[in-house]
Amino acid sequence: MTQQLEYKHQLKIPVLLGPTASGKTDLAYHLAVEFGGEVISADSRQIYRELTIGSGKPSNEMLKTITHHFINERTLPEPYDAATFAQEAWERIQDCIQRGKIPIVAGGSTLYLKALINGFSEFPKPDLELREKLQRRLASSSLASLYEELKEKDPQRAASIDPSNPHRVIRSLEVVIQTGTSFSELAKKKFFISPYGFDVYLLSLVRSELYRKIDLRIDEMLENGFEAEAKKIFDQFGYESSISALETVGYKEFFSFFREAFSKEEAVMLMKQHTRNYAKRQETYFRNQFEFTRIDAAQPISERMLAVTKVSSIFSTGSLTKLSNFSVSN
Repeated sequence: MTQQLEYKHQLKIPVLLGPTASGKTDLAYHLAVEFGGEVISADSRQIYRELTIGSGKPSNEMLKTITHHFINERTLPEPYDAATFAQEAWERIQDCIQRGKIPIVAGGSTLYLKALINGFSEFPKPDLELREKLQRRLASSSLASLYEELKEKDPQRAASIDPSNPHRVIRSLEVVIQTGTSFSELAKKKFFISPYGFDVYLLSLVRSELYRKIDLRIDEMLENGFEAEAKKIFDQFGYESSISALETVGYKEFFSFFREAFSKEEAVMLMKQHTRNYAKRQETYFRNQFEFTRIDAAQPISERMLAVTKVSSIFSTGSLTKLSNFSVSN
C-alpha cells in the first residue's frame, strides 16, 4: 500500500455504525441480501474464531447466505490491529467491486472504523521482548506507575488515552520506548489515506431503549452458552492479559468471576453496566469523529434499508461499473 493514496472518485461505500445492540449486523445482512452485497465486518473481536457468543457474531445462517469478511479469520492469540484491518479492508472492498458485489461496512470498533475511513499513521510492529518486560512490570507494580511513565515520556499521548486500559497504556509506552519519539511526531512522518470515500450511517436509539436491548442481548448470550465459551477461553488464555481482544466487556467480567474475585451474579450485573458504559462511549466517539446520516434504529428494517439506499451513491444505477474501473495503487 503506497503512502498518500489519493481519493479519485465520487462514489462512496456505505458504512453502518452505531453502539452495541443497535442493529448494525441485521441491517447490513438485509441490505446485502437485497442488493447482492458482501459485508465488511469492522469488529475487533469477531475476527477471532474463539470469540463467538460474546462478540455477537452473525448467525450461522447469515454467514452461510452472505459472505462476511473479517469474521472467523484468525485464532487467538494472533495479534491484529486497526492499521492492518484498514489496509486489508480497502483491498477486500476493491475485490468486491470487481466481482460486482456491493461492499457494506458494518461494525462498532472505533479504531478500526477511524483507520478505515480517515486513514492511519504507520507505527512500529510490537516488540515482544519489550512488551513482556512491560507486562512483568504491570504484574509486579501497577498500571498507574506505567501510566505515569507514559505521562513523562509522551504527555500528549497519555492525555488522549484511558489510563485504566492496560493494553492501550502498554502499547503506547512500548512505541515511545522503541522509537524515542512521541505519537504525534510519528503520525506526521507517514500517513496512509483511504482510496475510497464513505457514506456513514449512525444507527441510534433513545438511551432507555438501547439499554433495554443491551440487557436483553446479554440475557440471550447467557442462555446460549456464553459462560461455557468464556470458561473455555479462560482456561486456555485467561492468564494472557496482553491479548487485547480478551480485555473487553463480557469476557473480562467473567474472567474475574472465574478467578473468584466476585460472584456470577455480580459478573452479570457488571457486564450489563460496562456494556451500557461502552455503548455511551461509542456514541460519543462516532459523533466526534465522523460526518454521518442518522438512522432511527427503532423503525422497521424496511425503513432503515430505504434510508440507506436513498442516500448512498453506491446503490445507484451503474455505480459498480464505474467503481470497477478504479483500483487501489500498489
